[in-house]
Parts: sequence; structure tokens; C-alpha cells
Amino acid sequence: MSIWGKVLGGAAGFMIGGPLGALVGAGAGHLYDKARQGASEGVAGDPTKQIGFTIAVIALGAKLAKADGVVTPDEIRAFRRVFKVSPEESQNVARVFNQARKSTAGYEPYAKQVGGMFKDNPAVLEELLNCLFHIALADGEVHEDELIYLQNVAAIFGFSETDFARIREQNMGPDKADPYTVLGVRHDMDDAAIKSAYRKLVRENHPDSLIAQGMPEEFIEVANDKLAAINAAYDKICAQRGIK
Repeated sequence: MSIWGKVLGGAAGFMIGGPLGALVGAGAGHLYDKARQGASEGVAGDPTKQIGFTIAVIALGAKLAKADGVVTPDEIRAFRRVFKVSPEESQNVARVFNQARKSTAGYEPYAKQVGGMFKDNPAVLEELLNCLFHIALADGEVHEDELIYLQNVAAIFGFSETDFARIREQNMGPDKADPYTVLGVRHDMDDAAIKSAYRKLVRENHPDSLIAQGMPEEFIEVANDKLAAINAAYDKICAQRGIK
């Protein structure tokens, strides 16, 4: 069963609880046991965390989008870039996304709940922020109000301003980003320290590691994009410094 089958099957709300569970918890209660069984079959990592991660992307992505009352084609295309959504599930994803956008609740409760779920897995929370950046970039750029929103979510997750600067740069593209900021290192650090920081980032952001910590496999494309940005930044620094 795909992550969307679990989220949209009606039982996810019972598994997650809180504001994230309330968003999708209107389904039939008798599906709970069936969904719990399906969630554990052939799935790496924690299925409850996977579902929480996915609902959080919907809820926070919906609050990020412009409140015009409808789901635009650009936003749906952005969602399909962020994770794999099969054609038969697209309408249901759009429905939940639009439901979150129309909700009078603010984004803070959603961010606090998922931040608590992954308080010991900051790399997964970074990946969630990367997903939100992909959605913000649906129209080709991240607008100032969207950037403020993303910074506020990052702060709720417990990230510092320096952390957010690094995450932002990783999503700006190799031509626009400062490679040192992408790696979270200073320009005056020696080659060995930069190499150590790079290797640490690669270990923390390897897709297999993220999936084991609760990120659904459907989000692997975004994880690969982030790893590519880290590698590109390190290659650029190596070229500048002549590091072999």
C-alpha cells in the first residue's frame, strides 16, 4: 500500500491524533485495524511517523499556498514533484490539500506536532522543509511572504537562523547558492574541516538513513535533490581550493 493509501484510507487520523490527525480523521473507524496491518507490511521505518510526515507536508504546504480557495494546477504539479502521487490518488490528495487550506486553524499547531514527532530526527524535519521549498517554487521563485513563513516553520522545528540559511541555500540552486552556506561552513575553515562537515551532511541526508528515521519512500526524489545540492556545493569548493 502506498503512503497515500494509508493517509487517505480513513484510519490515519486515529493513528496520528492531534491537529494533523483531525485533518484526515473523518474516515470510517473500522478501517483502523486494516490500515495498521497494511502500514506495517513491506515498509521500512516507522509507519506512524511516515503518515505524520505526509500529512504535515499537506497541511503546511496548504497553508503556504495562496488562500484563494482552490487548488491550482501549479500547486498540484508541485506536489507531484515532491512525491509520487498516482493518477487515481491525485483527486483525493487535492481534496485533503484544499481542506487544509480552507481550515481556519493556523499552521503553528501542525508544525509543532510534526516537530515533536521528529524532535530526535532533525534531518527528517529538514527534508520536510525542502518539500515546502519545492511547493513554494511552483511558480518559479520563493516570494518574500513565503520565505517568512518557511523561516517561522523552521524556528518552530528548532532550527537556528544559521540552519535556515543553509537549508534556504540548498534550495536556491547551484548557480545562486553560496557553496559554503550550503555546507554550513565558514569561508575561513581549513580543507580538513570542510571535508568533515561535507561527509557528515552526506551521512545525515542519505535517503536510506532518512527513510529509516520515518521519511516515506515517496519523498525520495526530494532527498536525492538535496544530496545532489550538497555534492555540487562541495565540488565547487574543491574546484576553488584545489582540493583533490
